[in-house]
Amino acid sequence: MSQRVESPLVAITENAKKDGIQISDQRLLDLGYRPEFRREMSLFGVLGMSFCTIGILTGMSSAFQTGLFSGGPLGLFWGWNICSFFMFLIALSFAEICSSYPTMGGLYFWVCKMKLDFPMLGFFTGWIYSIAMVFTGTSGNLSVALYIASMAEVGSGRTLTRVEIAAIAWGINILSGIINTVGTKAVGRMSSFNAWWTLGGTFVLVVTLLVKSPVKNSASFVFTDFENFTGWSSRGFVVLLGFLQAVYTLEGCETAAQVAEEAERAEFLAPLAVVGSIVGSWLVGLAYMLALLFSVQNIASVQATTYAIPIAQLFYDAVGTKLTVMCLVVVGFAQFMASVTAFTASSRLFYALARDNAFPAKDQFVAINRFQAPYWGVWASVLVGCIISCAYIGSAVAFNAILSSAAIAVMLSYLQPITIRVFWPDSLPEPGPFRLGKWSWGVNFLSFLFSAFICGLFVLPTVYPVNALNMNYSVVAIGGVIVVVTVNWFSWGHRSFSGPMRTYTLEKP
Repeated sequence: MSQRVESPLVAITENAKKDGIQISDQRLLDLGYRPEFRREMSLFGVLGMSFCTIGILTGMSSAFQTGLFSGGPLGLFWGWNICSFFMFLIALSFAEICSSYPTMGGLYFWVCKMKLDFPMLGFFTGWIYSIAMVFTGTSGNLSVALYIASMAEVGSGRTLTRVEIAAIAWGINILSGIINTVGTKAVGRMSSFNAWWTLGGTFVLVVTLLVKSPVKNSASFVFTDFENFTGWSSRGFVVLLGFLQAVYTLEGCETAAQVAEEAERAEFLAPLAVVGSIVGSWLVGLAYMLALLFSVQNIASVQATTYAIPIAQLFYDAVGTKLTVMCLVVVGFAQFMASVTAFTASSRLFYALARDNAFPAKDQFVAINRFQAPYWGVWASVLVGCIISCAYIGSAVAFNAILSSAAIAVMLSYLQPITIRVFWPDSLPEPGPFRLGKWSWGVNFLSFLFSAFICGLFVLPTVYPVNALNMNYSVVAIGGVIVVVTVNWFSWGHRSFSGPMRTYTLEKP
């Protein structure tokens, strides 16, 4: 009977993997947390997580009309590259912090550790960012429903009602919850698959648009044409409004931190994923944007569309009925995977907050099932998503206000750790292996200026004259979120939360 002989290379690889896991677990123990999750995510899985949450195909497609009507091709092209550069700086800032604190609390934990004397700031960051992730997942799932509605209208001429679209969104919310309940391996594999789907899908869309569109726009149009459907007279302000499309699309690189406790060598892989996801999204997004701009047939037609998603009109004008349905399938499926990872992030944040007594029902929200999933956080996200989706039936304006506040909430959460790094440069006493060195303060300062600027820009009116239907109600929605968090802090949070709780104490010999 022959005996199986293990290859020396396989043995070395396995030993290196075990050593890497031990190093990551030890770092987590040093931070005061006992490892509770199996480290089953590779670099590609963690990178896919961030890449999936950013959702370059989905964000670009869903928000493309915002830039197209506010500055046109000129604003879209230059706004994309300018915003991508500053989001890259933000990613560098986050990667340096993440390398030092590779825990699933992400932004929340970073703020807590860097400002131990001000726990209120960590509490607010954690809650606002968690709510933002739930809203982001909800928004994405409704977008999937809108892509399906557009497919039905393009393919069969049937227009779905708001109730039907909301019902589809509920089903997608529940499916997102089921996938997240299956656990780390399922989400990791889906994230890896989504990276390939996005790359392959972008290639298919770019080729389809450039080959099949009847009229190709000139380079002069793509790089210099200015469009203004906003009513504002200031060209500079209109172009700046178009920046919102780029920022909305590129948010999400930090979600690699939410699975840091499930990754091998998290102190290396999570920072690399944070930065790599932005670089990849910048380049992939640029290719997709140029294809859209070279193939758009009539901007006024997109502006006047009756389709549920305006990008469907651009596809229809450029490639016809059958290929439009194909394009919507490619983008819609990518949107679904991105939404799943948003609920992955929110459930891990609920777990991290509950672990530190910053969230109610601690025993429930720190429980994990046999698939290594914090299932209470998953289904709380699903429940809130379904409730918010009901608002779409009554008022699309109210629903959009709630969900647009998610983009602002994310940027507000970004601002907290960056501000600390700017005004308290010594707040990171134990830097990890990813270091910016002498460039650190400059990168953080530029990131701070950009984040603060975008937070202000997000709440300004996007259309003039302003009326009850076109007002930017996101400022009201984000104000409501801040009120909810404030009430929680003063009613119980200030008594139960004083910063990160140690779940492991190093025993002295």
